[in-house]
Amino acid sequence: MTALVDIELELITRATARFPDAVVRDELDNNLLNELPTIRFQQIPAGSDDGFRLARFIFDMDVFGESRAAAISLGRAVHAWLTGEIPGSFGVTAVFGRVAALTLPGPRDYENTALRRVGATYEAFCHPVS
Repeated sequence: MTALVDIELELITRATARFPDAVVRDELDNNLLNELPTIRFQQIPAGSDDGFRLARFIFDMDVFGESRAAAISLGRAVHAWLTGEIPGSFGVTAVFGRVAALTLPGPRDYENTALRRVGATYEAFCHPVS
């Protein structure tokens, strides 16, 4: 049976170090306007595994910024990090293989007009560190 990793925790830990000026989390709260920019990683209940070791995770990345331009800029930076630096890397709990965008970063509606949201959906292949 595949030993699954906590993909959200792994991405939050790594992104916090990589983007120190942003708040990185998996859930939003009522204080979002005071915590911009924010990067959110949220696992989607989908994906698969090979029954042995390798798992395919599907997750959303959302960036919340003070302006559309700020959210787009940070969204592109996170995209480049996810698809360019994460593949082939390992951390405390996970070894990453391929990471690919299923949808590219783009503006997403958000009910609070005082901020802007940019998001994308990714798949990542990874397994626990041995």
